[in-house]
Amino acid sequence: MSPEERKEKLQQLKSEFSKEKAAVVSGTRPENAGRIKEVRRTIARILTIQKEPGKKAAEKTTTKKEAKKESEVVKKK
Repeated sequence: MSPEERKEKLQQLKSEFSKEKAAVVSGTRPENAGRIKEVRRTIARILTIQKEPGKKAAEKTTTKKEAKKESEVVKKK
């Protein structure tokens, strides 16, 4: 799925989520009780995927654990 498609799908899901939530708040019974949970999780998945490219760049730098191990090795020498 391309970034444009994800963005479009995200907008659709957010719209659907707000409609479903409004229906529940107004007191009507939802057609599918599990749909709100499903939509919310799908939105979270899409947002996670969108954040991954930035995360991959951060993974290239050393983590705190790796930095600590490197400093311990230097101290031993």
